[in-house]
Amino acid sequence: MLHKVLERVRSFEREAHSILSRHEAAPSRVVLLDQSYKRLSGLSIVQDELFREALCCVENELFRAAHVMAWAGFMDYLENKVAQQGFAKLQQYRPNWKLKSVEDLREQVPEYQLIEAFSDIGFVTKNEKKALLGLLNKRNECAHPSNYSPGLNETLGFISELLQRIEMLKQKTI
Repeated sequence: MLHKVLERVRSFEREAHSILSRHEAAPSRVVLLDQSYKRLSGLSIVQDELFREALCCVENELFRAAHVMAWAGFMDYLENKVAQQGFAKLQQYRPNWKLKSVEDLREQVPEYQLIEAFSDIGFVTKNEKKALLGLLNKRNECAHPSNYSPGLNETLGFISELLQRIEMLKQKTI
């Protein structure tokens, strides 16, 4: 008996979220995050955790924090991608960078310079570089005091774009 009641409650909840998710301002719209959670497969444990924390921030309407956490997951992907290939090609274009590990990269190279270097070595195109620098700028606005206050739509778009860029970059070699 209790089992049937619980199933009916869950069914009602799913239906209510389905109806309310169509309205932009409704908190039920967060149910649509299921699609974003599904896109996390194939990431490392650390990247998965960072993106999950970003989505948890969205669920709790902490949109600036969600930008910061999602960017951290994205950068972890980029840094590990370059580390997997070794730093040889990167250091051909940046001989002053003395890199032996991902930690060296994180400590010594600002994210802006790393994105610029990825363009120089041909890992990203000029247009992709501009897009990544724009995403970095949004993250910076969220991580530091500013008038920028993203909402649900901007935040979901930001996270979605980062995940899409990871999917595209998976196809490339350094």
